[in-house]
Amino acid sequence: MIAKITGGQTTADLIRYLYNTKKKGHTDPHLVASWDGFAPDPGRANDFDATKRALVADLDLHVKQAERLGRGPEKHVWHCSIRATETDRHLSDEEWGDIARRVVVATGIAPDGDPDGCRWVAVRHAPDHIHIAATKVRADLRTARHWNDYLTADRELASIEEEYGLFQVVRGDRTAAKRPTRAEQEKAKRAGQARTARERLRTTVRTAVAAATSTEEFLSLLQHTDGVLVDIKHFPSGDVRGYTVALHGDTTAEQEPIWYSGSALSPDLSLPKIRKRLEATDQQQGPHRTNPWHQATAATERIPHRLEHEGDAAAQAHWVAFGEALDALPLLAPQAVRPQLRQAAEAFERATRSRVQAEHQHARALRGAVRAMVREPAPRDGTLLAMFLDAAILVVIAAARWHQLRRHHDQQVAAAHQTLIHLQAAYEQTASAPLLALAQRRPPQRVVERYILLIRQSVPQHAEQVLRDPAFDALATVLADAEKAGHDPKQLLLQVAAQRALDDAGSPARVLTWRFERLSARPAPSDRARAAQAQSAAQRPSGPVQSAVAAPAVQPQPPQARQR
Repeated sequence: MIAKITGGQTTADLIRYLYNTKKKGHTDPHLVASWDGFAPDPGRANDFDATKRALVADLDLHVKQAERLGRGPEKHVWHCSIRATETDRHLSDEEWGDIARRVVVATGIAPDGDPDGCRWVAVRHAPDHIHIAATKVRADLRTARHWNDYLTADRELASIEEEYGLFQVVRGDRTAAKRPTRAEQEKAKRAGQARTARERLRTTVRTAVAAATSTEEFLSLLQHTDGVLVDIKHFPSGDVRGYTVALHGDTTAEQEPIWYSGSALSPDLSLPKIRKRLEATDQQQGPHRTNPWHQATAATERIPHRLEHEGDAAAQAHWVAFGEALDALPLLAPQAVRPQLRQAAEAFERATRSRVQAEHQHARALRGAVRAMVREPAPRDGTLLAMFLDAAILVVIAAARWHQLRRHHDQQVAAAHQTLIHLQAAYEQTASAPLLALAQRRPPQRVVERYILLIRQSVPQHAEQVLRDPAFDALATVLADAEKAGHDPKQLLLQVAAQRALDDAGSPARVLTWRFERLSARPAPSDRARAAQAQSAAQRPSGPVQSAVAAPAVQPQPPQARQR
């Protein structure tokens, strides 16, 4: 159920609207509840006009009394519409009346047990919704206390949905970015743009944050972005205190640019918040000993494990840093998959924000690796991108689970599920060619038979699924490559099984393939390191490896979430 609350100055105008049968969709308007249960109902009276006047007079009684004392509020009308979803069952008048009474109690219009509560009526003029009309002056002539009425009504409706068995609307925690206004949407439509200026600027600013290593560089990147105007605000001392941005051509009627502050684009894009994130970034100096894509993938792979062993503030930091990684990917990916990656980044942006205060130092490694990736030449084939996307998909699944189990963040869960759809599409398009190239180098059958035995010994709970997977030939190839490089395939299998949860993977063979592809690029371990690995493997429990974040008994997943 969705509530919409507005105010007004004239009770008669609202009642006239509610009982107007000439309005499209207004059929059989009538009362389903009122402040005392005896309010006159024009919809059920022989003399409609006289009864309507009587109803307005009754609602306005305390308002008129307060006005005579000079205490009447300027806007005394409180209007709340409540609409059921299309899939909900047909509610009776009695049920709608009960819902109305609960909402006026919850919002403070007519507190439970308060004889001085405001006067109100609930009018039903369509099968799927009601309107509550109230006057905000109480019987003691004080104005009603209905602060945060939208939030309190929304909370009550969530309880009503559960108790009545209705569709449970996805609700937020009031941390979402401001939605474009209808005027902004119409303006974009007239200009032939799919997105509004606010949305386009938000994407531009987020991409600049993902690429920058300092506040100065962030502002410089914005200033050098085509089509974007930047106005930097300074303190009297000369220090930077904020920024505003505008799009070329997006102007007022007076042809002045329409400026947006960072916080107007999104709560996390104010300059102080951006500065905190950029200060918590590992700066990688000199030549990179490790491929930054490998570093980013490794840091991403560790996120699900860290969710189990670190607090909510650390988890929130990982979501923010991972969101920055998704923001950067369109800069580095082939043209064909950029639209899907942009949509994935835009969808996950909602999952990066909550009321949990992030401790950004926990995600320094990932943030630093992403900045290093941006400064490297774009990869020539899809191997590195597919490797990162493989890890990213499992992180998004973990994000949906964390937001649902730990915090009950409905909008963030929905955003994570939407992100999966786009990441899956980008991954399938990116991974097909590298996997095919690996499969074409499949080692001899005698070598493959040996790897089959090792897989059954090392990952017994996933072995049959791995061996039946079309990606098994690619996995056999990377195992052979690792062995040629001096690695022990058995130790690699044990290491991967211990460090990487496979329970959420639709294709464990692909997960193992990319993991081995990355690990085999490292120097082979010395004899001493091999001995330590063997000892660690001997001490490891022999039971099946569990997912780093325990799954709920019933966990809703989108159909695409496990098709990998």
